[in-house]
Amino acid sequence: MIEVRNISVGYYGLQVVSEVSFRVETGKIVFLLGANGAGKTTILKTLNGTLKPYSGEILLEGKPLQQLSRRQIAKKIAVVAQESETKFPVTVLEFVLAGRFANTAFFAWDTDEDLQIALECLKLCDLDGYSNRLMNQLSGGERQRAVLARALATQARILLLDEPTNNLDLSHQISIFKLVRQRCKNCLSSAVVVTHDVNLASEFADEIILLKNGRILAQGEPSVVLTEKNLCLTFDVNVLLDTNPVTKHPRVTLMYDTG
Repeated sequence: MIEVRNISVGYYGLQVVSEVSFRVETGKIVFLLGANGAGKTTILKTLNGTLKPYSGEILLEGKPLQQLSRRQIAKKIAVVAQESETKFPVTVLEFVLAGRFANTAFFAWDTDEDLQIALECLKLCDLDGYSNRLMNQLSGGERQRAVLARALATQARILLLDEPTNNLDLSHQISIFKLVRQRCKNCLSSAVVVTHDVNLASEFADEIILLKNGRILAQGEPSVVLTEKNLCLTFDVNVLLDTNPVTKHPRVTLMYDTG
């Protein structure tokens, strides 16, 4: 479990996030939604210890995050960053195995267990048979799935996902979130997800946090948070809200003039 207590965060003296608080319980998925610049990625970087808050604190399983070493954090928190091209000629298997570093002794060789875990994670991410492919030869969507496979290989119980479905087709978008959901339920894990896809958040979130100018505008279950008023305030657009006839979750349609 991770708890955020009234944190304010920024860069070079410029405050980006102000007085944000929330909890991520075991087995739950929390989505952060907001316009560009709302502070979503900044919050993820703070949860991972990359950024230090100006004020407030973050507790990881009851312990202040700032008191933990990078290696201790890496054992508990894994990050799926926005997809970026890998410049070095590393194979997909080598890339995923790198996620095991926090679980091995310094300068130790990969074990048979490490290899088995990496191969299983590749299969989970629909990359079975890609082991010997070079990362810089993959498509954007394939690289993004490899980044998720490496995060899963850490076996960390908290996943931080920043636009994890970038460059993915519709089928893989759904399969990735189903995989995250399954992992949270079956492995006593939890996840914090940044996305611009409101409808995916509606389908897979246990809790949604709407951010506006670095502050929380609304938070709670999708059926409570996803209202036409809240979405208009968050994104400065008009939307039509109805119910998905299959899942019964809120469904959002953007209203715009094509003329």
